[in-house]
Amino acid sequence: MTNTDTRDVAATLAQIAALRDAGCQIVRVAVPDSEAAAALRRLSRESALPLIADIHFDHRLALAAIAAGVHGLRLNPGNIGSRRAAREVARAARDGGIPIRVGVNAGSLEREIAARHGGVTARGMVESALAHVELLAAENHDQVKISLKASRVPLMIEAYHLLAAQTDYPLHIGVTEAGTARGGVVKSAVGIGSLLAAGIGDTIRVSLTGDPVAEIPVARAILDALELRPNRREVVSCPTCARTGIDVEGLAARVEEKLSALPELRRPLTVAVMGCAVNGPGEAREADFGVAGGSGLGVFFARGRVRAKLREEELLPALFRAIDEFVREDAVTRNPIVTS
Repeated sequence: MTNTDTRDVAATLAQIAALRDAGCQIVRVAVPDSEAAAALRRLSRESALPLIADIHFDHRLALAAIAAGVHGLRLNPGNIGSRRAAREVARAARDGGIPIRVGVNAGSLEREIAARHGGVTARGMVESALAHVELLAAENHDQVKISLKASRVPLMIEAYHLLAAQTDYPLHIGVTEAGTARGGVVKSAVGIGSLLAAGIGDTIRVSLTGDPVAEIPVARAILDALELRPNRREVVSCPTCARTGIDVEGLAARVEEKLSALPELRRPLTVAVMGCAVNGPGEAREADFGVAGGSGLGVFFARGRVRAKLREEELLPALFRAIDEFVREDAVTRNPIVTS
């Protein structure tokens, strides 16, 4: 989700482009007032990514967003207004072919539902979501996705498990207000990762305080750790010990930078950086390429087989040459030349 002022179209478009370049596939913008809603027409037309309008409190902003040509809406059942207002939005979205994410937040659960359940509970969150989905269905709107976000990871996990057992609608998952890069990464990895590992979730958002571009590598890392991306990139590096004879930390950081700058690939790519023979080609046998070091010396290996013995300063260039060749081969496969 962008954190620029939506009314500043140029800044918002620039951030959307940066998110696209980082690997984001769908983007959401806040629509706090009518001026922001007016900006959606140009944003929808020029956005580098499909644009979702995030609406709270005023259903008229959702109607304006639909008229502006957004690609989707996110509505919060806890604060969108009366059922009459919600039905009006549902009809407009149906007629415009605009999908809706029913986005329940633990922090804004309807008061009557919270009171009925004795507070904010997973069952209450599910009740809120399904009631709003039923309202949309009554207006013949079935292009729906659901999210049940909370800042408490156990609550969020429980809610999604309950919901997944009751509906086949696509689910958008995430830990809302997860925090800064330090704690938020952990909470997001645990919450999102555990659900994905259980087969729950269709889209994800890592929510961190700060530049949203920083959220995308974390999201990709979660997907890669679970091997859910066919073109995942992974760095395998040992934690180091007294046997370490090369700068594993420095080398691994350089390799991560290298992999993050690569274009999209068709195949997964795993690169290993190991500190000694114990954690060398043996434990990194599945890596496409890797290096393992001794005292000022090391080996370059590919798919578990040692290819060359090199000085420490030669290891990284050899590794990068192999990665570049991998990318060139992948590009030939990805973009065949068509002649007539």
